[in-house]
Amino acid sequence: MRRFLFGPVNSRRLGRSLGIDLLPFKTCSLDCIYCECGWTTDKTLQRGELVPTSAVLAELDDHLSAGQEIDYVTFSGAGEPTLHTGIGVIIGHMKQHYPQFKVAVLTNGTLLGDPMVQAQLTRADLVVPSLDGATEAAFRDICRPAAGLAVQSVIDGIASFRRGFPGLLLLEIFVVPGKNDSPAELAALKRAALRIRPDAIQLNSLDRPAPFPGVTPPGADHLQSIRDTFHPLPVQAVRRREKGEPAPWSNAVVFAEILKALERGSTTLGRLSVVSGIREGDLAKTLAQMASQALVHYDSDSSQVRLRH
Repeated sequence: MRRFLFGPVNSRRLGRSLGIDLLPFKTCSLDCIYCECGWTTDKTLQRGELVPTSAVLAELDDHLSAGQEIDYVTFSGAGEPTLHTGIGVIIGHMKQHYPQFKVAVLTNGTLLGDPMVQAQLTRADLVVPSLDGATEAAFRDICRPAAGLAVQSVIDGIASFRRGFPGLLLLEIFVVPGKNDSPAELAALKRAALRIRPDAIQLNSLDRPAPFPGVTPPGADHLQSIRDTFHPLPVQAVRRREKGEPAPWSNAVVFAEILKALERGSTTLGRLSVVSGIREGDLAKTLAQMASQALVHYDSDSSQVRLRH
């Protein structure tokens, strides 16, 4: 019986992901209107050892020692994982004992300005903070923060964390039509993103029923226009492979997106996987196909990828 782990699940963003939930249901610093976990019952900014760190480590050891085929071990679940003061110990344990697994932290970004949190997350491979509103009105309307939390402090904290973080950072923006998709709200989000300088922006939208009535996903054309708003920042719309859609290694649209991403310079398979939203196994097949067509140079031994000139 597992108390703190879930999955592995086939994540739209991270491929095959083993989740870690460090929180009693539902403890968070926000109460977002779109959250698939439902309303926040304990809205707080107070950090603590909310579940026993030793018990989480024991469950991880029991599960991972048996061998797993996963892309990421991911801190997520029903609340804000950085509220747990033992997150750094658990990441360190992963890196010491299971270095073959990548570590991701999905966070609402509200605590990333805390120097202790910054230090605890520094060994993660990927951190994905969210920023759904860059004006105080949109932030409060969508995220309904804990008392005393202002959007500018969140932006400042994410930007501060980004400056010292050596890993990959993706900035997630959850599009809520009618609340953060006006020209003024998108302009504010772009200004914040330019300051944060993420490796890429991930545009996300509703995939499961929301607790707040009236939250709907944007149409495909509208999502594309929002994506264009953030140019020249790299933007990835979280992928939903539609019925009948070709696999990425035979999809001309995916080829074009990869070529566009490589215009910024050479990269690695891992980085390109995260930025493109294609899990590494599928991406390796895609790059091999593109290399056979003389579109890219892909060295499978070093995992280096670049445009073929």
